[in-house]
Amino acid sequence: MSLSSAFQIGRSALSASQLGIQVTGNNVANAATPGYSRQVLSLGPTQEGRFGTSLVGRGVDVLGVRRQVDNALQQRLWSSISSESRDSSDLSLLATVETSLRALDENNSLPARLNSFFSSWSNLADQPSVAGNRSLVVQSGRQAAAYMRDLRTSLTGQRDQIDQTLASNVNRANDLLGQVAALNTQIVVTEGGQGNAGSLRDQRDAIVTELAKYLDVTPIEQSNGNLDLLVGSTPIVLAGQSRGIELRIRTINGATEAAVVAKDNKEVIPITGGQVGSLLTQRTELVGDTITRLDEVASALIARVNRLHSQSSPSTPQTSFTGTRSIRTSDQGLAMNDPLNQSFANLPSALRPTSGSFVVTLRNSATGALQSTTINVDLDGITSTFTPGTADDTTVTSLTSSINAIGNLTATVNASGQLQLTADTGYDITLSDDTSGVLANLGVNTFFTGSTAEDIAVRTELSQDPNLLATGRTTGGNPSANGGALGIAQLKSTPISELGGVTFNDSWDQAVQSIAVRTSAARTNAGAAKVVRENLDAQRSSLSGVSLDEEAINLLNSQRHYQASARFITVVDELTQTLLSLVR
Repeated sequence: MSLSSAFQIGRSALSASQLGIQVTGNNVANAATPGYSRQVLSLGPTQEGRFGTSLVGRGVDVLGVRRQVDNALQQRLWSSISSESRDSSDLSLLATVETSLRALDENNSLPARLNSFFSSWSNLADQPSVAGNRSLVVQSGRQAAAYMRDLRTSLTGQRDQIDQTLASNVNRANDLLGQVAALNTQIVVTEGGQGNAGSLRDQRDAIVTELAKYLDVTPIEQSNGNLDLLVGSTPIVLAGQSRGIELRIRTINGATEAAVVAKDNKEVIPITGGQVGSLLTQRTELVGDTITRLDEVASALIARVNRLHSQSSPSTPQTSFTGTRSIRTSDQGLAMNDPLNQSFANLPSALRPTSGSFVVTLRNSATGALQSTTINVDLDGITSTFTPGTADDTTVTSLTSSINAIGNLTATVNASGQLQLTADTGYDITLSDDTSGVLANLGVNTFFTGSTAEDIAVRTELSQDPNLLATGRTTGGNPSANGGALGIAQLKSTPISELGGVTFNDSWDQAVQSIAVRTSAARTNAGAAKVVRENLDAQRSSLSGVSLDEEAINLLNSQRHYQASARFITVVDELTQTLLSLVR
């Protein structure tokens, strides 16, 4: 081994110790930098050289400076961040909806409003001649209808807020995807297949960490340094190219649907985690389903109350009726059950008429003579040749003609598309025994107007004149002074087939209890997800975080290494000088 070789060994040792001090200094400087991964200097012995019959070491090589990162742990951490964000968002949304459904005052809840409404009908049935009871029925009906409208408005507002938050989160996630793609390009160029661009990789990891709060991303690192990102099996970032994402909200069959799609080909991105996944899910399963349940309760209430009220009689004999539902001119000649009849096809199923009949009775006010006629309604979807079809089923036009054929009674459809019944002078009209529901559907002598919680209201004429409330009822030709009011009061405890065979209040209580159970589960999930994320974060910090105590030891080792290397070179230099002096 020559002195020149010894010099090279000393030089390599000095260089290695200098780089060790630099790496340690960089770690210390970034000890408080969020997302910084500790860097580690890797050293290895230089390949030996032959000296006579022996192999002698030739110093130290710097193998590289790498980040102290466990990729598998990092991916688990990103997954846990996505899960925690989703569960926290679920809890927040569920708690908000539960609060809006569970009124602090039990007297100001939907069940309380419905109980008050049915109780007012019960009081009216007991004392149908008391004017104050009629006003109370109208008032309680308006309060119940207003409560349902306000509740639906609140739920719709929450869905609109979700849509706004979705749009904001998707836009932010789209920006982050673009940043990841840009950093991919930067890292590949900077590293050039050699080395490790630690600061750029830390920056990219920090962006993916934030991105995981919005989406459930799966990162796949390529050998050249690129980090591809997938959602499920759908790629959204490939090398230096981001496909981009955007929020798409569209209306299908009257219902709004939200989805996150790729900008390039509008492919739906199957997001299930993160805040975006939570918002997409709860928009439909929480808010959307609650609105649907509220609409079902409102529609069933409208249908059941109106069916009874339409075939009951006001205390004052009526000489005319005008329906509240407007039928388009183009729909009046189509069967009521024709799928193309838009005036009926878009109604909730509870409000659609069926095959049956109703009785129209005219009374001669002078003599008291009664004239009853049964009007048949055919909506079975079977033609006269016994084949499926609606060609022979009842239309508004044919129904009007059938009623108009009754003597001393005129039936027309006015300019607004509403059915009008007008008795001749000296006659009044009683409607009864409606098994088809067509009178209620057309709004003839009904209590409520509207079809869902969005537009339910008490008929304007009743608010103006409570005496128009129909309390009496004739069934099979047998009149009852309070039959109509009593029938509506009994709806409180009547199982409703449209609501799954439970009462109005039970149906709504089931919806509220279901949300309460889901809120409790979400609270548990959110707590568990937080613990998992904190544990993984602690593991990453212990591995990749900077320990000042450890760095102090590394700094001391590098210092001693440098001093020893410098002393070694000094000795070699002295030996060299001695050798040169002998040559002289």
